[in-house]
Amino acid sequence: MVNSVVIVGRAGRDPEMKYFESGRVKTSFSLAVNRPTKEKETDWFDIEIWGRQAEIAGEYVRKGSLIGVEGRLDFSRWTDDAGNKNVRPYVHATNLRLLGSKKDNVGGEMPGNESF
Repeated sequence: MVNSVVIVGRAGRDPEMKYFESGRVKTSFSLAVNRPTKEKETDWFDIEIWGRQAEIAGEYVRKGSLIGVEGRLDFSRWTDDAGNKNVRPYVHATNLRLLGSKKDNVGGEMPGNESF
């Protein structure tokens, strides 16, 4: 069995970086992918990436950046205060590819077409 996801789209918001006491770092952001239909539907994906890739995402990815991610589909499960069980799907990214040009990344130098 295989759980593999490859998505290319535009960042829907600036990444949020979180540093943990253990020294690990996690970066989260949303990714918008347009469906090739007349209605121009957009699918939204929550992305989480860890380690050095997370640092690169935090430094170079901005809202609107064209990026590709590879990883696996994962689920966050929790029970809220009212006792309701919740499930949130997200992509646990293992590879980040910066696809846009430097012009696409307003406010920063972004290497083009590089994988980290």
